[in-house]
Amino acid sequence: MTIETPETDGPKDGAAQRLSFPRQHARTQRFSLGAPRAFTVAPDGSRVVFVRSASGTDRTGALWVLDLADGGAERVAADPRALLDGSAERLSAAERARRERSREGGSGIVGYATDAAVELAAFALSGRLFVAELRAGTARELSVPAPVIDPRPSPDGRHVAYVSGGALRVTGADGEGDRALAAPDAVEADTVTYGLAEFIAAEEMDRHRGFWWSPESDRLLVARVDDAPVRRWWIADPAHPDREPASVAYPAAGTDNADVRLFVVGLDGVRTEVAWDRARYPYLARVHWSADGAPLLLVQARDQRSALYLAVDPDNGSTRMVHADEDADWLELFPGSPSWSPSGRLVRIADEGGARVLAWGERPLTGPQLHVRAVLDVTEDSALISASAGPGAADPEIGEVHVYRVNELGVERVSQEPGVHSAVRAGEVTVLVSATLDHPGSRVSVLRDGKQVATVASHAQRPGLTPRVTLLEGGARRIPCAVLLPTGYEPADGPLPVLMDPYGGPHGQRVMKAHNVYLTSQWFADQGFAVVVADGRGTPGRSPAWEKSVKGDLTRTLDDQVEALHALAERFPLDLGRVAMRGWSFGGYLSAMAVLRRPDVFHAAVVGAPVTDLRLYDTHYQERYLDDPRTSPEAYRNSSLVSDDGLVDPGEPHRPMQIIHGLADDNVVVAHALRLSSALLAAGRPHEVLPLSGVTHMTPQEQVAENLLLLQVDFLKRALSLT
Repeated sequence: MTIETPETDGPKDGAAQRLSFPRQHARTQRFSLGAPRAFTVAPDGSRVVFVRSASGTDRTGALWVLDLADGGAERVAADPRALLDGSAERLSAAERARRERSREGGSGIVGYATDAAVELAAFALSGRLFVAELRAGTARELSVPAPVIDPRPSPDGRHVAYVSGGALRVTGADGEGDRALAAPDAVEADTVTYGLAEFIAAEEMDRHRGFWWSPESDRLLVARVDDAPVRRWWIADPAHPDREPASVAYPAAGTDNADVRLFVVGLDGVRTEVAWDRARYPYLARVHWSADGAPLLLVQARDQRSALYLAVDPDNGSTRMVHADEDADWLELFPGSPSWSPSGRLVRIADEGGARVLAWGERPLTGPQLHVRAVLDVTEDSALISASAGPGAADPEIGEVHVYRVNELGVERVSQEPGVHSAVRAGEVTVLVSATLDHPGSRVSVLRDGKQVATVASHAQRPGLTPRVTLLEGGARRIPCAVLLPTGYEPADGPLPVLMDPYGGPHGQRVMKAHNVYLTSQWFADQGFAVVVADGRGTPGRSPAWEKSVKGDLTRTLDDQVEALHALAERFPLDLGRVAMRGWSFGGYLSAMAVLRRPDVFHAAVVGAPVTDLRLYDTHYQERYLDDPRTSPEAYRNSSLVSDDGLVDPGEPHRPMQIIHGLADDNVVVAHALRLSSALLAAGRPHEVLPLSGVTHMTPQEQVAENLLLLQVDFLKRALSLT
């Protein structure tokens, strides 16, 4: 079904006219196209490398260099259209899967890696290997076996390692001497890869790579993944019955994971296996190899309640324990942690004393005033971190994330404006990326010794609407909330039907002090709703206890949505007789649970890509919260929407539900939506189902993304009797 939306007259943006919000939102990929990203700073402070497309509707990323020595001039280092002679980009199945895991919807150059001096960059285009000389501004192709995945120059810039055909290969930066360093044999070819992250590492651990160069450029750490133990699922395309289903190795909760091993591989092909207790600690969560110390591993137990930090002897593969962590609930993984300081101290993020702190050696450098989220850079005398207000903060700073410089003398905030900030640093130069509530998109400042010396331009389109948002805390639990009312609304207009618009679960903070995160919510508000976004227990950014309070029972996330709604109704014109919820992924699960278990509160739900039977989701995610379903079956049943017996704990009366799911989704497979629909049908509950042919867990297709917004509004107005 397609709903046509006319283009409206307005100022030109390039060659495109100003469009309706749903179409502009879809065409610009949520206003992300044209924005600079993926920054790398040269250690000598002379240049900054980044990816950016030419306009707010151009999906093709190019590689750019900002020359600080030339007054901050920008120049293109690699133009994918020129390198491919205008031919269409073609991606291998493995590359498409990598982009799905990282939620990458762009094209052209979407990622790159550099040598230590940031003189040479390597990237893949259409499965082919290219390098760019960043000072000279030249780019060229290296003739190597395709398809190429994840090319990375050696620190000295003399070689480029990459993955092709399941093998870890290396070639000279001049294109000579290409060879396989580690490759599966004929018996292993269907199940073994070298140099790639396995499914759950990329999807759940935020580890998207599988090989790491030594600082001396003479050898690499290489992951060997054998997914033979993993159960096979089949992803079919019902719209094309002539095509064979795709086989996917999916480690559902309680089933076998891939077997992951690690090798030190020399440029001469000599391999030495790294030894640790893989039976007790099967998850290879982090690998760090720098000139500041021995190769460093973080390995986790399957129940994620214990982890070891291991230093590797690359000559013989032996390991020694540097530190051990334990937690009664689970141990989180963090960007940039662990690493070494230049003096050889272990730098990590830890949950201690009820707070999430930065630990330098055995000493915490931060306290309960900060909730540390990532380590951005480490030097001899300081660490650069991102953090939000912790449980001991005097001012909660709702939705803010700041960049701090931390050392043994104290903490200094680098970012100043209220908002959401991140950074990349090398030497004296810091690239600060800032999003605020009063400015569309993000602004990029280049700082030297704390003073701005340049900015990086954004070509992203400006949205055609401005969020009217109030940030506050609601209920006895002080739940972070955002409330959006229709543009031009006046109290005399009367109470408004309510649309709860959460993600509401682990790893998904939605209440942020940033403009663009509320654009879709404001658009829904302008259709006549009071929109409420609430980050209840389980969501990140507040305290370890807040995140871990959902252990064993994910239904607590719904309790907090109800509490937030009722608390906000005391301050805002909310019509509690007409309340709906919409969400995607965990938010879709939460929306379905809302109308099934609390129909006394919620009157309709838009349910996007929901996890309905929690036994069908992956091991690393689901077992973190509910343990192994073989030993904790009741926890899975109580938190699921459906079981083998049908609906779990359905309430009365029946409430309208619109279920949306991509048929090509290999993360939350469409079986979740189909089982929910079957259980609803068996229970005699009318509902709507929107199957999206060819769509994965993302919805990058412009027409699909646009029409989904329009169809949701149509359903909500019908369900709440607003039309």
